[in-house]
Amino acid sequence: MLNDKITVTKKHLDAAEVIIQELTKVLQPKFIIAIGGEVGSGKSTLAYALAQKLKKKGIISKIIDLDDFYKIPPKERKAWRRANSIESVGSEEYDWHKINHVIDDFYKDRESTMPCVDLITDEVDTLTTFFEGIDVLIINGLYATKLNQANFKVFIELTYDETREAQAYSGKEEMTEFRRQILEREHQMVQALKHGSNLFFDFDATLDKYHL
Repeated sequence: MLNDKITVTKKHLDAAEVIIQELTKVLQPKFIIAIGGEVGSGKSTLAYALAQKLKKKGIISKIIDLDDFYKIPPKERKAWRRANSIESVGSEEYDWHKINHVIDDFYKDRESTMPCVDLITDEVDTLTTFFEGIDVLIINGLYATKLNQANFKVFIELTYDETREAQAYSGKEEMTEFRRQILEREHQMVQALKHGSNLFFDFDATLDKYHL
């Protein structure tokens, strides 16, 4: 996503280092890492911190944000969700066909074209990238751990209250009653996906620490 706010702190760097230590046991060419978890939990930030640490070790990665792959564009999504009820919120809002096509491009070292949301304009731009020479694909998003292709899955835990606080702090979307209902629904859907992850991080929402 373009113009996203990223603030890397010690807890993200420490968590990235833990992931790298675990990866030394399993890392191989064309490796996919999925980072899933709650809204505002730090998925994008952890992905960035991890990519930077991998680069220092000579391992080249690219980051894919699943929020770019919603079927309904940002400007239309709120009205679409209201029209289709809160039960429409969930992993099926993603265009998994496009996501799987990008993953296939990664495996085959191809040029790849994908959507990219500009958070300032809420427009969906098009990004073209090249996967030749890319060792690791880091995919982050609410439902990233749903990906069967992921070789290593990381889940970031937040309570529902922490999720609301993080969303309010980010300022990405006004906190209305309908938005609260969406967050609660997403919280339930995300929690159902955390089993089967290789690592769990519980970032404290107020302190610069984490628990494994």
